[in-house]
Amino acid sequence: MMQTQKNQKTHLSIPSFRVDVQLHDLLMKGKKRADLLQIDRPQTLPEPVFPQRPEALEDLEPDIAMRPNNDNPYRRRWTVPLVYRALRGWLFPYILSRLLPGDFHPIIAYLFTEWKCNLDCHYCWAFDNRVKGMTEDTARRSIDWLYDTGCRVLALMGGEVLLRPKFVHKVVYYAAKKGFWVYLPTNGRLLRPDVIDRLGDAGVATVNFAVDCVEEKPGLPKALNPVRSYFEYLIKKQYVYGYSVFFNMNITRINLEDIKQLTEIAHDYGIATDYHINESPMLEQSHFKHLDGNDTFIRPEDYPQVDALLDWLIAKNRAGYKMVNSVQRLNDMKDFMRGQVKPWGCRAGQNSIIIRVDGTLAPCFPMYSATYDWGVVGDPRFDTRQLDDMKKSCETHCFSTLNHNLAYCYDAGRAIRWVLKQALRGFQGVSGSFD
Repeated sequence: MMQTQKNQKTHLSIPSFRVDVQLHDLLMKGKKRADLLQIDRPQTLPEPVFPQRPEALEDLEPDIAMRPNNDNPYRRRWTVPLVYRALRGWLFPYILSRLLPGDFHPIIAYLFTEWKCNLDCHYCWAFDNRVKGMTEDTARRSIDWLYDTGCRVLALMGGEVLLRPKFVHKVVYYAAKKGFWVYLPTNGRLLRPDVIDRLGDAGVATVNFAVDCVEEKPGLPKALNPVRSYFEYLIKKQYVYGYSVFFNMNITRINLEDIKQLTEIAHDYGIATDYHINESPMLEQSHFKHLDGNDTFIRPEDYPQVDALLDWLIAKNRAGYKMVNSVQRLNDMKDFMRGQVKPWGCRAGQNSIIIRVDGTLAPCFPMYSATYDWGVVGDPRFDTRQLDDMKKSCETHCFSTLNHNLAYCYDAGRAIRWVLKQALRGFQGVSGSFD
């Protein structure tokens, strides 16, 4: 794909990292990050009360999930408590971050409860099955500290988050009770109906259903049909518990037609879609075993076909399909896969952070493997000057949809206009992205 690294000597078919060599050495070979201080009596997470809503466990009509959205008697109605949950999670911390002094005001935090995965997608380096999952002590200390910072959006991350469903149930329950808007991603293989009920009952706000194809392909195991029954149960129960669902798809050179099919399926079920363009690792990932000869990475000869798919998605976006990505961001993917990214004002390390499984901090996903010391839970060490210098390089290699949306809406005028637009619709479902 993007072979922007000039000076690295390597036998691999693509560079093992994409940022400048000088920045890479600073992040990977500099001062080692600190460890989270241990305490004499590790904290635990409270045992969730389940069910909190026994009536929600009752079965719905078996064919509800199969009906087109406009014929569905369980069409979404966002209640006042659900609207307030979203405002409390996103809007109120945003306003405080603009009013309070200082530059560190996390609005969203990504809590990596796992760095293991039950699947091996050939494009993905974001897992290592040798790494132990997060402890209850680290999870509780993280949530308590984030609460004190004013952060109210907690995105669980992996690996595969549902490898330990009981642990995740505890995390969601505890965070939701403290007022967090909780985001949960999954490849769906472990999303059994009983797990869905427990997470919905605990208060999960949205489920990112990661899927790349309809039927499993070599190198792309995140397929819909093997977990179709789980998906349909998830769709049915969203109307009961009040969470939302969206498809998260990665565009590779071997699933272009699948992306179209999944987009239409999402539209039929009335859920949103989020798209990513496949990319090689930004930093070196010694555990990643699919760098050489990877059939998923986009090559120059694939550009016309990918461009055509993006044009198709843009047309669907303009036709009213629910998408996390704006028309502009879909268009920008064409430049990104060609290695042409302009600085975009990233707020990572200021308004978004990640917490690794061991409790150490980093500004964003691509920096998970960096050894640079950005601090630990309770003791952040983000320095604006260091972040600004780093972003001069890494920003032009990054295409984070959520961080871009966060940067884009950090213009107060844009944020106010978008909120007013949703208010005029009674906050009954998001209308449009940050265009």
